[in-house]
Parts: sequence; structure tokens; C-alpha cells
Amino acid sequence: MRFLLSTIGSRGEAQPVTALAVRLRELGNDVEVVAPPDFEELVTGNGIGFTPVGPNLRTATAVKTTPDDLRRLVEESVREQFRVVTRAADRADVLVAGGALQHATRSVAESIGAHYVYASFCANTLPSPHHAPPAMLGRVPVNGTPEDNLAQWDRHRHYFTSSRDTLNAERAKLGLAPIDDVRDHIFGDSPWLAADPVLGPWPGPGDLVQTGAWLLDDHRPLSPDLEAFLDDGEPPVYFGLGSMRGTPDMASQAVEAARELGRRVVLQRGWADLELTDDAKDCITIGEVNQQALFRRTAAIVHHGGAGTTTTAAAAGRPQVVLPHMYDQYYWGSQVERLNIGRSATAVTAEVLAEALGLTEEAAEVATQVRTDGARAAAERLMALQFD
Repeated sequence: MRFLLSTIGSRGEAQPVTALAVRLRELGNDVEVVAPPDFEELVTGNGIGFTPVGPNLRTATAVKTTPDDLRRLVEESVREQFRVVTRAADRADVLVAGGALQHATRSVAESIGAHYVYASFCANTLPSPHHAPPAMLGRVPVNGTPEDNLAQWDRHRHYFTSSRDTLNAERAKLGLAPIDDVRDHIFGDSPWLAADPVLGPWPGPGDLVQTGAWLLDDHRPLSPDLEAFLDDGEPPVYFGLGSMRGTPDMASQAVEAARELGRRVVLQRGWADLELTDDAKDCITIGEVNQQALFRRTAAIVHHGGAGTTTTAAAAGRPQVVLPHMYDQYYWGSQVERLNIGRSATAVTAEVLAEALGLTEEAAEVATQVRTDGARAAAERLMALQFD
């Protein structure tokens, strides 16, 4: 079978999509991934065909935009997605949209008669009366009654409205009828949830396909400098914000909090280019790293609350401190609190870090329950679609 997997998100979406692609290829399928150019090495390094879409995210997200700029960028993104996905989907049997704002994938699947699957990486990005929508454009919804939550989901449709005219113009070029509700069109009739059922269970209503998180096996060795640092003392505290635009103050606060507790620090630069303020030997700065290997050798993990990092930290059995910035990260912070495997906070303090470190046993217990076969389960289920 031929599969096209598409995302326009950051590494938190590109990495699980790549994990699924790897499993599909292992099962003998032809697979292509469409993703932002930032992730070409990630995809091709795993032996998967790659087609870039849109701008380089690391550069684009560093530029502040006005509301008018944002509307223009959305229109450009929709047109670009249709152009790229239409070309890449030639003869595909199944098209999978990984994550939000996948405006073109379902329409292209419809135009060529292929199966379409929308996959979310977090339960609270799918409508339910049991949780509020994710944070959008700086607004952080708060969970309320089922009626309150449904009202918030109704308002959530507004974020997709600005793309409707452009989307319908592109559908017309494919000979397709216009659609009215962009969000529900993207989600489809039977969305999948690629999240761990212990960390992020689907609350209902009804059942949906929850495969478990799509984890990419990482066999990269740690650098000699990092190995030497880890071997030279007690397990350190990890601090990293991934693709978030953190500030130097956040890094210095984390280092200060760890030092108050007599802990060393591994600081990942990330897209914020975080750096240490001194050259003391109790800290080390690193770049891109095998988190699966590193996290198992830490005392605690301080991070932004992305789905992938939260799951990797949980699977490593280490307590977490989540510093949410946007979208689903507030949800993951609340799930870490619910399971009592860490804390969610606006800043790292010695008190918050000490509380998290006190949950080491709880974190180790939850780690035994985290699934690691989600990508394989999803791949096998996708292959079964030909028999539906």
C-alpha cells in the first residue's frame, strides 16, 4: 500500500508522524512524509521519503505577526498545502493528517478516492464536554461544567473560519463541493488519538481509536562530553523548552533552583538558544539529543509540556516539571498533576522542583504502564483499512 503522512506542525508533530512512517515501511509499505523543511533530516535519516511544505518553522516563528499578517499567512499556508499534498499524494491509498490545521489532506484524499485519517496527539484537541479546548492565540480555556466546555468548543470553531474561503477555492479546483465547518471537516468523522491511554485517556463521549503515542525509537549515542558529565556525579536535572521561545531568565531560574537543592543541570539550547550564565562545572549545555537515553539518567525533567516530551519523560520513569506556553501544553501539565508524577508551574523554583523530586517513586510506577507500541498498532490498523 502507499501512504502519505502530512503535518505542518513542529517537532512534536513531525516526530510521531515519522515514527508511524517507519512502522509502515517496516511492514512493507511505500511511505512519504510531508512536513516543514526543518524536519527533512529527521525524516530522511529514518529512510523515509520527504516532501517539504511551507516555510522553515524555526525562522518563521521567531517573527512577530499582526492579525493581518496572521490571516495572510493562513491563506498562504492553505494554498501551499493544497499544492504540495496534491502533488505528493499521487496514487496514495491512505492519507493521514497528523495534528491540527491540516487544511488540504482530507480534500485531496476525497479527490483521488483515498482513505483519510485525522490523528490528534492530545485528547483535549478533540471536542468533548469533559474538557475545554486547547489554548489558542494566548487564550487559555479553563475546564468547566460539560455545558461550559461545549460552549467553549463552539467558540473554538472561530479559529478556523478565516481559512474557509481559501479552502473552498482550492476545493473547487479539485472539482469538490464547498464545506462550511472547516474544523469538523479537518477532524473527519472518526478521528484517531495517538496518545498514551494512561497519560492522556479519551474521556468520551463514545469510543474512538486510541492507538497509544507514536514513539520513534532513538538509538543515537549521547555525546562524549555529555556522557562524561553524567558519569561524573549524581543524576542531574534536565531543562529544555524544545521549539518554544523561552527566555534566558527561565534558564537561570532553573539552574538556581537546582543548585539550591544541590543538583546539577543539563540545559538544552532548543529553539530559544538558551545558554548558561557561567561556566561552573555543575552544568552543561547541549544541543539536539536522544531524550530516551538521556532522560533515564536524570533526576527530574523540566520541560515545556509537549506531547512527545511528556510521554518520553513518563516512559523514563522520572518526575517532571511542566512549564506550559501554548496549545496542548496546559493539558499535559494537568495530566502530570493528575497522575502525581510531577508538577505544572509558571516558573521553576526550588520549592516546585523539590516537590517534583519527591515523586520519584510515583513516576517510576507510572512508567511501567506507558505503552511503547502505539506507532506499530496504528500502522497495522491503517493497513487493515483496505479491507473495510
